Amino acid sequence: MDKNAAAIADLTHFLGSEAVAVGTDAAKWSQDWTGNYRWTPLCVARPANTQGVAAVLRIASAHGLPIVPVSGNTGLSGGTVAEGAIMLSVDRMNHIREIRRDSRIMVVEAGVILSEIHVAAEAEGLVFPLTFGARGSARIGGCLATNAGGSNVLRYGNVRALCLGIEVVLPSGDVLDLMSAVHKDNSGYDLRDLFIGAEGTLGVITAAVLRLFPRPRAYATAMVAAAHMGDGLRILNRLQEQTGGMVEAFEYMPRHYVETHLKYDAAAREPFGDPHDINLLVELGATSPDDAEPGRDGVIPVVRRLEDILGDLMEQGLVLDATLARSEAQRSEMWARREAAAELTVTQPHVVINDIALPLERVPEFLDRAIPALREIDPCVRDFVVSHLGDGNVHYNIWPSTDDAAQHERLREKIEDLVAEMRGSFSAEHGIGTSRIGSMIRRKDPVALQTMRAIRRAIDPSGLMNPGKTIPE
Repeated sequence: MDKNAAAIADLTHFLGSEAVAVGTDAAKWSQDWTGNYRWTPLCVARPANTQGVAAVLRIASAHGLPIVPVSGNTGLSGGTVAEGAIMLSVDRMNHIREIRRDSRIMVVEAGVILSEIHVAAEAEGLVFPLTFGARGSARIGGCLATNAGGSNVLRYGNVRALCLGIEVVLPSGDVLDLMSAVHKDNSGYDLRDLFIGAEGTLGVITAAVLRLFPRPRAYATAMVAAAHMGDGLRILNRLQEQTGGMVEAFEYMPRHYVETHLKYDAAAREPFGDPHDINLLVELGATSPDDAEPGRDGVIPVVRRLEDILGDLMEQGLVLDATLARSEAQRSEMWARREAAAELTVTQPHVVINDIALPLERVPEFLDRAIPALREIDPCVRDFVVSHLGDGNVHYNIWPSTDDAAQHERLREKIEDLVAEMRGSFSAEHGIGTSRIGSMIRRKDPVALQTMRAIRRAIDPSGLMNPGKTIPE
């Protein structure tokens, strides 16, 4: 029996045949969400608990086979490519173990879907603020593995800031218990943050202690048209100053984005009566009853405050137009426009997904300079932009005119040139995966790469954990 067959036999013996998918049964794990990456795994192991994960890693190590962890498989960077590898799915590890309402924490297994965490938190009058368009299928293990961001980073931070503790199974099969619920722990290296964002290259996150927050009693949401891109930061700062930091989201959608949404979504509507080039989605969240309870006139104070601030900004010429959500249905419509971004990005036959971060004041300059620079390489290239403008994260996706992979990499490198010049990052929240390995080689500090490789060798000396991802060999 060859090692592949022996490994499958061992996995089946330990987990049971219903927990090991092979052949056509593994088909749904054989490509990423975008369809840009396809592969044929050796098998898909689906353990139901931490001990099962440990067994899978020990079996993979014993047979010298690569192992690729997978959660919801909603990533955009090719982080789950698994040709000939054992895929380890955490989809059966989907229990919320505990909610401590007064301490505002939730203990979850890695396979819990993000939207289910939202529902459970809201039932306790709390919120887990990590949110993005794929929340109905993304699982928290993948969110942690990529240090996911989303629309509320401005107020709450990336998932690293939302996690107090984790449980990790190391490549050896040993279980690393970091499931602390304390807010301060100064006892040596911060191993938790080492594994969060490591994309499964150091081990498999199997559980986590998540931070919860008071659920806003009311939201004030509006679409805002700005006069100039450079006015965005001034609008944001004014909102923060006059609301005491209530801004939860500050999202940018250019005119081309709105037009694409109108084209591909039959239910979509224009955000304003007249079209505008710079469209912002603004949301405030109020937790105080004084800001959230309707007055005698039926108006919610936080909504009135947003309306008054936007009115002042219109008088000053910073805001051209504004539409406030007067109902939950109108708020949902505004968010549906923004959260369609991933689906809209892949409507063209060729797409290069870029997920960059810039100093806030440099975002307008980047957007002005990027497309002229790219058209020196591909005169017909188009960009498709959407941005978490409040934290400087720009999803600068481009649609090249051909499927020439070498040209795509040159285009990506040109974007990196501008980002590096502006002291930004070529990767903000999607992770490195496979697609940004070239960027890591070109742009990451060599000493940082050397240090990362040393850490990886120390924890996974055989190099079997998610090989070919995140850290260039």
